[in-house]
Amino acid sequence: MIKNISNLGDASVYCDFGSEVSEKINSEVIRYFNYLSKVVKENKIQGITNLSPSYNKLIISFDLSVTNFSNVKNQINNLEIKKVEKEISKIVKIPVCCDEKYGLDFNRLAKKLKLTKEEILKSYFNKEYFCYMTGFVAGMPFLGDLNEKIRCDRLETPRVKVPEGSVGITEQFANIYTFASPGGWNIIGNTPKKIFNKNNFNDPALIKPGDKVIFYQITNEEYLNWND
Repeated sequence: MIKNISNLGDASVYCDFGSEVSEKINSEVIRYFNYLSKVVKENKIQGITNLSPSYNKLIISFDLSVTNFSNVKNQINNLEIKKVEKEISKIVKIPVCCDEKYGLDFNRLAKKLKLTKEEILKSYFNKEYFCYMTGFVAGMPFLGDLNEKIRCDRLETPRVKVPEGSVGITEQFANIYTFASPGGWNIIGNTPKKIFNKNNFNDPALIKPGDKVIFYQITNEEYLNWND
């Protein structure tokens, strides 16, 4: 349920679902996102140019030459909630190699968490993750919620370049770097699986908001011989 709708600049609406970061609230965001995407595509709401879901917010951008804040707000408030259906999510299994050359931050994590690498990995892999949102770079999934034992702050000095496929953790989240980019997450491994395929124009992102993700460990030999 939307708690509040307000302006965000001249041509955006800010829908607030609450302050908590939880699967329950995020599921509501995703439900509205899916439904609004459908009605905009069917041309039932005019002037919407972009929909951006996050953990507990939904930003709706619009064309000022077609509509305005009041119109968009009224249309959102008048949505028939019973028709807001949750899209069927899927379970995605992601292989991860955690050998030393891929797990860049185990020494830092072991020191901060006072756990061995084996203990960290046991907590990490013994978990099903929920995709709250994608962003920062195209298709990068933000996955919750990490076991409390292995939650740790970001790096004090972010890396200039994190390798593509790197699997990172910070605070309550895990993620996968879909492209080589700067970043400050604690890197514990790398996946050979393609998470975002820019050549697949219709469906480039493997993991979408609302999906479940299960990580499993592979050897370096399996990593090198992976054929996705």
